[in-house]
Amino acid sequence: MTVTEEFRAARDRLLELRTDYDGARKEFRWPEFTEFNFGLDWFDQVAKDPLRADTNALVIVEKDGTSTRRTWAELSARSGQVANWMRSIGMKRGEKMIVMLGNRVELWEIMLAGIKLGMVMIPTTTQMNHVDLQDRVERGGARWALAGHGDTEKFCRVAGDYTVIHVDGDAPVGAVDYTESTGHPTEFVPEVATKADETLLLYFTSGTTSKAKLVEHTHTSYPAGHLSTMFWIGLEPGDVHLNVASPGWAKHAWSNFFTPWIAEATVFLYNYERFDAKALMAQMDAESVTSFCAPPTVWRLLIQADLTALKNPPAKLVSAGEPLNSEVIDQVSRAWGQTIRDGFGQTETTVQIANPPGMPIKIGAMGRPMPGYDVVLIDPATGAEGREGEICLRLDPRPLGLMKSYYGDGEKTADAFRDGVYHTGDMAEMDEQGVITYVGRGDDVFKSSDYKLSPFELESVLIQHPAVAEAAVVPSPDALRLSVPKAFVVTAAGHEPSAELAESILGYCREHLAPFKRIRRLEFAELPKTISGKIRRVELRNNEAARHDAAPGLQPQGIEYRDDDFPSLKS
Repeated sequence: MTVTEEFRAARDRLLELRTDYDGARKEFRWPEFTEFNFGLDWFDQVAKDPLRADTNALVIVEKDGTSTRRTWAELSARSGQVANWMRSIGMKRGEKMIVMLGNRVELWEIMLAGIKLGMVMIPTTTQMNHVDLQDRVERGGARWALAGHGDTEKFCRVAGDYTVIHVDGDAPVGAVDYTESTGHPTEFVPEVATKADETLLLYFTSGTTSKAKLVEHTHTSYPAGHLSTMFWIGLEPGDVHLNVASPGWAKHAWSNFFTPWIAEATVFLYNYERFDAKALMAQMDAESVTSFCAPPTVWRLLIQADLTALKNPPAKLVSAGEPLNSEVIDQVSRAWGQTIRDGFGQTETTVQIANPPGMPIKIGAMGRPMPGYDVVLIDPATGAEGREGEICLRLDPRPLGLMKSYYGDGEKTADAFRDGVYHTGDMAEMDEQGVITYVGRGDDVFKSSDYKLSPFELESVLIQHPAVAEAAVVPSPDALRLSVPKAFVVTAAGHEPSAELAESILGYCREHLAPFKRIRRLEFAELPKTISGKIRRVELRNNEAARHDAAPGLQPQGIEYRDDDFPSLKS
């Protein structure tokens, strides 16, 4: 059996079991490759199939309605051509390349070509400045950097022994012109086979709690490991999948590259400068989108619009990045007749825990362990397994979708893989049916009057108030209780910060939370986020602690409201 046949067999069996969770958990085994190249052994082979060759593998629609469409056969040939050109200009297997492009066809060409050639790619968002890029060049050991107009210039301020490739023609002095790649043969023949454990991707994490880590993935950990992600979403051949994620982050590779193409589905992108829910839904209808994935931030924006504007809602709705609040799930279900299914994974892994098709949904829960992942919850204090604790993955057998290491950091790698399990750093609890609910990052959970509190649980109540668009809860130092829950709130459209609104929100929390969980303080403020859109609670928490340490009683930058400011809320 060839590696293509082995991969297809594993893929097809998961497709057959896509609504049989128990069967998939029991039967699925990761393919065991010694050699594998996603571009050559999978994408090119699918492109040779007469039933698939002339169908769209990629569709990108711009705000003005223009579009770029590439069939499987076209992308297969073009990526082979680019790989031959890359080799002709001196790029070598194992050399590292920063890939810094938006949602444009060249990104998919380069990714496929880089896989075929055996390059190590460092996907990078276009929002990075020269300081960020200097860190990536140095820690990533980049020998090449690829960027488009407006971004190539950033590298003029980045020192290092590397060559810049300019995508948009008229390359600056010293840069290589990508448009020269069009004159090369379209069939690429590798000099050697690709080893399954060769490094393929280096991802800088978004850094919600610390300096970005550098995550190392291989030619199988993402390219084959996303079989679990395909199972979660329920993608099938012929689906049109839209995933709202920015290039440069792992989720973009999850659902805009590997997972849809594993399923032989079409990758659809809609480019916009400013989020417009009505325009997005119009494009979803126009392109017959059957599967939709978006982070909680986008879902929260969508429910503020008229969801009935989407005439043909996708049958498959998923969310990842941060837990999704029940209010969002309920509103979408009422309007579209479909339930958003949450999923949990990390840059370090593919989807570990999720709500798959065909299983009952527990609103607010992440779901169940995915096929190929053996999940345990471990008490950080005692090391004992139980129904509450840190989400960990057993390493015997090691899940294929797990990273190889934290690149260049043996100490951090050893710590993450200690005691025979991989430690995610995320806390959760499991019910008697095996359904797992997210509690928070290990360093987000805090104590108040000796009660352990989960920010996510409190935020889930806050966001049910009609005036709250987003919220983040952190501990605020308190002389009596050690700390009390404080909410930072972004108001929904049509609502303005005021004492009356603060009283309303705090009163709502009083009604819907146990006394020891009540929000005691509230501040209206913009929420600090990573570039990938995750809330940086650590920044809010540190600022809150620093303010109290520096000058107890000093008011925050905005106006802080406390429950005892309002007679109606005094205990």
